[in-house]
Amino acid sequence: KELPTVLLLHQMDGHEGAWTILPLMRDLSVTYGRNSSWIFFCEEDTRIQVVKLLEILGRFDASKEWFLGKALYDEESTIIHHYAFAENPTVFKFPDFAAGWALSIPLVNKLAKKLKSEPLKSDFTIDLKHEIALYIWQKGEGPHLTLVPEFCTNDVSSYKTDHCATTFSNFLPLCGEPVKKEDVFVAVKTCQKFHGDRIPVVKQTWEREAALIEYYSDYADISIPTIDLGVPNTDRGHCGKTFAILERFLYHSSSRTPWLVVVDDDTLISIFRLRKLLSCYDPNEPVFLGERYGYGLGTGGYSYITGGGGMVFSRVAVQKLLASKCRCYSMDAPDDMVLGMCFSGLGIPITHSPLFHQARPMDYPKGYLSHQIPVSFHKHWNIDPVKVYFTWLAPNTEESLSGKKVEYNREDL
Repeated sequence: KELPTVLLLHQMDGHEGAWTILPLMRDLSVTYGRNSSWIFFCEEDTRIQVVKLLEILGRFDASKEWFLGKALYDEESTIIHHYAFAENPTVFKFPDFAAGWALSIPLVNKLAKKLKSEPLKSDFTIDLKHEIALYIWQKGEGPHLTLVPEFCTNDVSSYKTDHCATTFSNFLPLCGEPVKKEDVFVAVKTCQKFHGDRIPVVKQTWEREAALIEYYSDYADISIPTIDLGVPNTDRGHCGKTFAILERFLYHSSSRTPWLVVVDDDTLISIFRLRKLLSCYDPNEPVFLGERYGYGLGTGGYSYITGGGGMVFSRVAVQKLLASKCRCYSMDAPDDMVLGMCFSGLGIPITHSPLFHQARPMDYPKGYLSHQIPVSFHKHWNIDPVKVYFTWLAPNTEESLSGKKVEYNREDL
């Protein structure tokens, strides 16, 4: 009879990892375990018809353990899911958060009890929706995801939404005029061994979108041109190189450039779309934006922006970071994780956008990408990166390449 209670996860005090949801289960169980039947999770852009949602939840016996949602599944096993269910990845279903998903209170109470006796073991949170479904499934002992066709990700204006209790606004955020080209400085991390194969891809695809771009390497090659930062290349993390880039941006680039984007040489990115997205953020605040991963969040860890999808900094964020004296514990430490640790220590939250991607389009379920306008993908492994760029990221899918019209079908990828 009453309106639902609405919780905003980022406001839940004392939980650095509130966004990973499982650490909240005990709180949710204690606070709502007696007077509620369901907990329904959704994203900021999920639109809900509350009466219809209540009607649908009413079809299920709330005294039993239910895990309800719109199903996603992997077409092929993927690194972001640790190659789970490699023999047939389509068998395991996990929820599309954009459509919303629900847990019955008996299941919330069971999960809370389990988490009390067995703390979370996983070090990394990479794809939360898959990891939560695995945790609930408990190797077959817990419930599978039950499919609810009324949980939808169709655009709110679509004619297909009459039966839907939820819809999703499928748009690229735009909060005013796109940020000017000259207000975004792009730093590309590379090294001599990749000058010949990766840099030409950048030049064929998204370099033209960037007004200010520099390539940072372990070798100065005037044909590109690259800048030797005096930091040797390392096989693992690139913390030393990234901090050298941050210092160069702060002390040697135009002091008026408010935004810095740091990408790998095998990152495919739409600067055109990023400029629209950045209209939603205030460069006078410390902003650190990209795809969020977590490390040790069940046990006092931190969130970080994963580097391959692109890391976006406001100049103020770089100033605060470098003023803090937080630095690499070794030159080959993972730069993205060290940055996450530093910003966490400074009390600066990282800002997640699902439009940045650490992996390739085929590493994500088609259903998940179908309601996205992506900003980036990462890696050239076993793909044609130029084709991926023009299919997914170019300002227009019909782009002129070598004077010819090219049009690619996403289904082919």
